[in-house]
Order: sequence, then structure tokens, then C-alpha cells
Amino acid sequence: ATKSLLNECAVKYEFTDVDLLSGEERHAIIEEVKKINENCSFPTIVIGDKVIIGHKEKEIREALGL
Repeated sequence: ATKSLLNECAVKYEFTDVDLLSGEERHAIIEEVKKINENCSFPTIVIGDKVIIGHKEKEIREALGL
């Protein structure tokens, strides 16, 4: 849902599908996510200095200035 929203709004973004990773690569990404979201829940979205946990369309749009 979040990727669809960003695509709909023509926003350029980077993402990592953590569930498709394995081994050390997966472990490293999870450790990075835990630094900003200790529960390591997804999606974890970073827009500038703002971290949004979960698909919260209103917050995402506000953070993007839409």
C-alpha cells in the first residue's frame, strides 16, 4: 500500500524488501531498522528527519508536503 501511494504521488524513493533478504544481509538491515524503530515493524518510512511506522497515509502525505 505504501509503495502504491508513493508511486501514485510520483515520489522517488528507495526501499528494501527485508522479507526477501537472508543471512547477514538481512541481519544487517534489521539492525539498522532497530536504530529508528526498536520494534522493527514494517513499513518503517523515513522522510527527511521524520520516521513513520506503518502505512499512515495522512502522515506520509504531510511529511512529503502533499
